[in-house]
Amino acid sequence: MTDNSKLDRRRFLTRATIGGASAAAASTLAAPAIAQEQPSVNWRLTSSFPKSLDTIYGGAEVLSKMVSDATDGKFKIQVFAAGEIVPGLQAADAVSDGTVDCCHTVSYYYWGKNPTWALGAAVPFGLSARAQNAWQYHGGGIDLFNEFLATQNIIGYPGGNTGVQMGGWYRKEIKTVEDLKGLKVRIGGFAGKVAEKLGVVPQQIAGGDIYPALEKGTIDGAEWVGPYDDQKLGFAKVAPYYYYPGWWEGGPTVHFLFNKEKFEALPPIYQSILRTCSQATDADMLEKYDWKNPKALKELVAGGAKLMPFPPEVLQAFFDAANEVYAELDATNESWKKIWDSIKAFREEWYLYNQTAEYTYDTFMMIQQRNGTL
Repeated sequence: MTDNSKLDRRRFLTRATIGGASAAAASTLAAPAIAQEQPSVNWRLTSSFPKSLDTIYGGAEVLSKMVSDATDGKFKIQVFAAGEIVPGLQAADAVSDGTVDCCHTVSYYYWGKNPTWALGAAVPFGLSARAQNAWQYHGGGIDLFNEFLATQNIIGYPGGNTGVQMGGWYRKEIKTVEDLKGLKVRIGGFAGKVAEKLGVVPQQIAGGDIYPALEKGTIDGAEWVGPYDDQKLGFAKVAPYYYYPGWWEGGPTVHFLFNKEKFEALPPIYQSILRTCSQATDADMLEKYDWKNPKALKELVAGGAKLMPFPPEVLQAFFDAANEVYAELDATNESWKKIWDSIKAFREEWYLYNQTAEYTYDTFMMIQQRNGTL
């Protein structure tokens, strides 16, 4: 090898070494900045739902994975099912007092503390899921609800929706308002206050305890969510009459509730990630229910469930009873009235608009489905 060849070789190796070092340095700099600069955070989340309900319980797991992925594993949220830390109906209390960092729950479970809690989720004859999301994300609903939650040391963001729910499972047929009197019915949250006006005896029972209560005859009927979840819990075996619609849950929001002090102590980028991942989970859950419910309903009916609409007389009676309750609360509860006035104003606009393109299109397509032309 000539001297010039040796010199060229040394120059090449030198350049290669420098280039390799530069590439390695560039690779190091390209690693997620958030993973290098942000602290490690480990939170506990308690769910109000049993693990068997993969769609609604699964929302918390979806959030946990999204947050971990977005922070390269720096921010971890461990999910616990109802009863593993606290009972499902005590999830918000555990967040408020700092027992856990956050929870996944439905805020109407806590209406007994203050009916305003229910407005964050759903109230009888309120908004559909699509309208609920419009009001929350663009009508100021999230901010209004968080003004109220701040009094509980909580900050919350929507984290799921089931869509309009079914009216529940009953041991006997409901033909008139008279048939409601004395019925012991598991009915979620605030709706029980309305149902009471028509003689129903509401029962507040967590999801995992509904089937045993129906089976033993402790209750005469129960609502839960909709076909997919109801099928998993096996209600048709003990109460064959399956009614619709769930007039008390036109579009119930499931919330992620965070301890306010702990949330505000997070780096701003972690707060932003929680808000973004909550909204993604919110959309994901509704999409899953819309995909899974049609098939589940077919299977329930094929298995013997008697699918029936509430008679118009019964729905009207419930609607009138709900308005009586709302008038009472408007006169006595300022936090309620502030949020309810906002919802009512948009509700009127939404159902006026919805009578045009949306309703007409859906009605036409439903006729095609019944005619077998789809």
